[in-house]
Amino acid sequence: MGDSNKTTGMTIEQMSDQYFDVLKEIGNIGAGNATTALSTMLGTRVDMMVPKVRLMEFKEVGTTLGGEEQLVAGIYLVVDGDIHGSIMFVQKKESARAMVQKLMGMPPEGDDFSEMELSALKEIGNVITGAYLNSLSTLTNLTIYPSVPDICIDMAGAILSVPAIEFGAVSDKMLLIQTDFADNDEMSGYFILVPDEESDEKILHALGF
Repeated sequence: MGDSNKTTGMTIEQMSDQYFDVLKEIGNIGAGNATTALSTMLGTRVDMMVPKVRLMEFKEVGTTLGGEEQLVAGIYLVVDGDIHGSIMFVQKKESARAMVQKLMGMPPEGDDFSEMELSALKEIGNVITGAYLNSLSTLTNLTIYPSVPDICIDMAGAILSVPAIEFGAVSDKMLLIQTDFADNDEMSGYFILVPDEESDEKILHALGF
């Protein structure tokens, strides 16, 4: 072990422009792999716009999603292994519905998601977040174990309060990766990565900072 496990003492909030460029590249590769997985799952070509990567305060994210009262679908996973924290894949309700319709090949059963539609949406989120985390693991050579995903349809403010409560004690920042998946319908999604402080340092060290 020895020196290989020394960390930089720098947190994700103090990162350099160079490190942020690396994070953008991870976002690009992760989102690209997620798009490939989504395309395979849906059985149709899915194009991806260039992801937008931003470091944001918790309170800013709700605004980005359309306001704290915006109805969204959130897939939430706890991350364990070499790093600890959480990852969420969040979509506006309309985008989530479009994706589920594409997967199931049938019109929605009503305004709310049925149990079958929720199950399909959870599986979509599981595949997409899994592809993203695999990319992060490969690029950093860190072992990452995601939990079984939870799904919730609620206002953005309520969904974002989950990682805020669990991880806000050590950081008020989260890494937001906006990915626009374009098919016949535009399907936007947001990866929200919230590592704890020690994991920030491990990621930085693994990337050579």
